[in-house]
Amino acid sequence: MIDRTVIGDPLRNKGTAFTREERGRLGLVGVLPEAVETMEQQLDREYRAFRSRATPLDKHLMLRDLQDRNEVLFYRLVGDHLAETLPIIYTPTVGDACQHFSHTYRHPRGLFLSYPDRHRLREVLRNRRHDTVDVIVVTDGERILGLGDQGVGGMGIPIGKLSLYTAIGGIDPARTLPIVLDVGTDDPHRLSDPSYLGWRHERVTGEEYRAFVDEFVAAVQDELPDVLLQWEDFAIDHAQPILDTYRDRLLTFNDDIQGTAAVVLATVLSGCRISGVPIEQQRILILGAGSAAIGVSGFLHAALLEAGLSPDQALDRIALVDVDGLVHQGRDDLSEAQRRFARPASDALAWSGPAAGDPDLAAVTSGYRPTVLIGLSTAGGAFTEDIVRQMAATNERPIILPLSNPSSRSEADPQDVMTWTDGRALVATGSPYPPADTPLGQVAVSQCNNAFIFPAVGLAVVASGATRVSDTMFVAAATALAQEAGRDSRPAGGLLPAVDEIAEVARRIARAVAERAVLEGLAPQRTSDELGGRIDDVRWEPRYLPA
Repeated sequence: MIDRTVIGDPLRNKGTAFTREERGRLGLVGVLPEAVETMEQQLDREYRAFRSRATPLDKHLMLRDLQDRNEVLFYRLVGDHLAETLPIIYTPTVGDACQHFSHTYRHPRGLFLSYPDRHRLREVLRNRRHDTVDVIVVTDGERILGLGDQGVGGMGIPIGKLSLYTAIGGIDPARTLPIVLDVGTDDPHRLSDPSYLGWRHERVTGEEYRAFVDEFVAAVQDELPDVLLQWEDFAIDHAQPILDTYRDRLLTFNDDIQGTAAVVLATVLSGCRISGVPIEQQRILILGAGSAAIGVSGFLHAALLEAGLSPDQALDRIALVDVDGLVHQGRDDLSEAQRRFARPASDALAWSGPAAGDPDLAAVTSGYRPTVLIGLSTAGGAFTEDIVRQMAATNERPIILPLSNPSSRSEADPQDVMTWTDGRALVATGSPYPPADTPLGQVAVSQCNNAFIFPAVGLAVVASGATRVSDTMFVAAATALAQEAGRDSRPAGGLLPAVDEIAEVARRIARAVAERAVLEGLAPQRTSDELGGRIDDVRWEPRYLPA
């Protein structure tokens, strides 16, 4: 009799790689074709199938189908071709997958915690596929990348993030859990779409929303008290308050805030090293004032303090512009977090004049003369030729980082930036781009990707036994990544290491993060060598085991 528990389990199913002895014992004789294949033979077939798909979304769906059939083979394929598959399973293609989620849904993965089931959240958590969980990634689908409210389709983000926890960080996929908090959607197209799979209701807000999140956290604490809980793609009104509420109560972080801040800090530090201008001499202008921008500002401020500036001097080195113009103290529409980084109201007058309103990005660029320009706005094309040329006119090596995802929301195309600066700019982007042509030849365009950070943090937490995640652990990750960018293996012109080295880089970043956790008393005392050994021991590798 066939053992369907094996062939139906994607983590135990080996497909045509089951040996003849295993086939006889598990009732698979005749169920599988005659040939017994090696994993390498299977990989060759699956990779050819992957390459044959016509569009990135087709490739994404093919890989997800493979993951649902044979998860070990999926991770081997992704690991062997990480530079090629990363933009397919993660940004930017994962955004398309979220948009088409209800129309392409095939197989259950993770948990959907729907608001109508709010009194049964513990029961729903007990329905998870595997009992032991090390990492949860949760979203409510309200702010998916730069695409807005995707409702239940936001499940594509936790699935994609956790795939990278495994492919890069080596977290056992059986110990990961993607979750969507389905609190409705305000997208009229989804509410009217007969194929939409989520709760067909406007979003729950206010106290009802906060109570639901609190009940979810309480259920997680009861069922999985030691799990690492990552918040992902929550709207600005929720992201920071959720982090502030729970960061001292459980093992948790927000990747949009802390992960983004860490990878941006690492990229800026790398640019400082290449340009020869230390961070304390940089003037940093950020387009965007949402949760990611505030997180980045906080980490940059900490780095400026570390470099020897006073708190006020460090604040003077940072300026933010949002959709309404310069973020300054004369505005009455700022949150408490935004007000921390607001410029003096006199700057708004000086850079725009008393009758011109709050200065926009172009006016601030002219008045502030930034050396670093960071885009976290989702405003595609916001870094215009005039703005970039202004940067190039006042800086020998301007650092320009159009980081919004997907590529359609990027503030600039890196090739344009290189053209407008005669190849002098130091550029990294949020989405992947090909090398850019410059007068001195092609240069790599590094992807300022959170995948350099969060898998390493997860690995460090699991290996060290950390009980909390601190901002300084992320700063340690940023510092380690910036050091990695100085290795000879960095692509010519790139600000960060090559993507195909990211898994090995993650090991070293994880060690730095784990050491920081121990130093802060957030993990049991262990030596650096002991932590390195634990990191190697807990890493899961995609290989077939005897059935």
